[in-house]
Amino acid sequence: MSNEEISLFDTKSRQLQPLTSSDGKKLRIYSCGPTVYRDAHVGNMRTFLLGDLITRLAKQLGHKVEFIQNITDVGHMSEDFVEDKILAQAKAESKDPFEIARIYEDRFHKDLAHLNISPADKYPKASECIDLMHELITLLISKNHAYVGSDNCVYFAAQSFDTYGAISGNRLDSLKPGHRFEYTEDGAKRFHADWALWKAAGERKEMIWDSPWGPGFPGWHVECSAMSLHYLDEFVDLHLGGIDLRFPHHEDERAQSNCAIGKESVALWVHGEHLLFEGRKMAKSTGNVVLVSDLISKHIDPLALRLCFLENRYRSQMDLSWDSLKAAHLLLQRWREKIQIWQKDATVDQINANELIAEVIADFRQDLDTPRALQKLRTIEKSEDIKDSTKFKVFSSLDNLFGLNLLTVSTKKDLDQLSKGLLEKRALARSSGDFVESDRLRDELVKLGITVKDNKEGQSWDWLI
Repeated sequence: MSNEEISLFDTKSRQLQPLTSSDGKKLRIYSCGPTVYRDAHVGNMRTFLLGDLITRLAKQLGHKVEFIQNITDVGHMSEDFVEDKILAQAKAESKDPFEIARIYEDRFHKDLAHLNISPADKYPKASECIDLMHELITLLISKNHAYVGSDNCVYFAAQSFDTYGAISGNRLDSLKPGHRFEYTEDGAKRFHADWALWKAAGERKEMIWDSPWGPGFPGWHVECSAMSLHYLDEFVDLHLGGIDLRFPHHEDERAQSNCAIGKESVALWVHGEHLLFEGRKMAKSTGNVVLVSDLISKHIDPLALRLCFLENRYRSQMDLSWDSLKAAHLLLQRWREKIQIWQKDATVDQINANELIAEVIADFRQDLDTPRALQKLRTIEKSEDIKDSTKFKVFSSLDNLFGLNLLTVSTKKDLDQLSKGLLEKRALARSSGDFVESDRLRDELVKLGITVKDNKEGQSWDWLI
């Protein structure tokens, strides 16, 4: 591997491959974005962090990057095959479906900001790219890769694409009829594994558009083909997404795109693995869904979540817990406090610093080995042989790569008047020797999520996490 090469695990070839620019000008990266009918949970955020880590690394190494991430605001059918997820949420909240989409899209961007995930260059919305989808579908029909079914929906002819299954390993002859997201009435398709590119409106009254095949709405998979081919000039150097999108979404997307342009449309397919929370898969049914806002309400720095993600390899299943988040929060505080001390030393060993920085970047370049990179930071922090100024140089130089805002001076959220009053009363109780009252007030503060420590100067407080 050369000094500037980034190596990533390609799902399609099942091996490490170099990330390269196909046009010699820039890296063209596409990532599947959120379906904006609910808040993105922390498992979703782990996948979205993947694009940020790769683009940060590429830019650190001097590459130019164009990064596109779509917003799915139409066409994503719920798993019971009855209703679009956004329409269902609009009904549940008694709002217009496009209002629902914009509300949750805005929250998505705010969550990205909390985790210091750099924004993409463009966020095309499915609802604003209907014409692009029409053009793609028309092209696929003209090439005999798609057809209009007896139900007036337009289907992709799966058997017309010879290498279907290359990403996921699923073969057409082994797929069962009506696999997930692709239920349809019997007889409308020519082959049971064909999927809808355009769905006839039928009884649906909202979120429908005119088309050459009658009023309707797009299938789920077609938007990513249309957007990636359009916005990245018909080739994607790196396509990102969660492992759950490998099939059918990415398999179907590859078939559509390749058939449209007559060649391979994506160089590397990279997938982030699942996130468990305290041993269980996140699901509404189990009450196990954790949002970024939940961390904030518990006074945990959202970047503690980013740090937890970095502690695990992106393509390994990860089990997150409140304990690991609290530990990460405290580590961030410690590093930020130490950095403020280290920077007071002005005698940098530049050669040593450069060597240490290069070693950490090398870990990132080797399939984003962030656990190893973090271990190096821990070793540097604790080393008695490395000067404070050199430690500061290493941590400050790498802060943009890790994205942890380590140069920020830690601040605590202000207390309300009730909490301030209890702290003042406790200080008075201790100064007068009333330790029973002091202990009682300490317990009251704990109920409010505040921990108190006594020291020579008096007392100090922090949020209980």
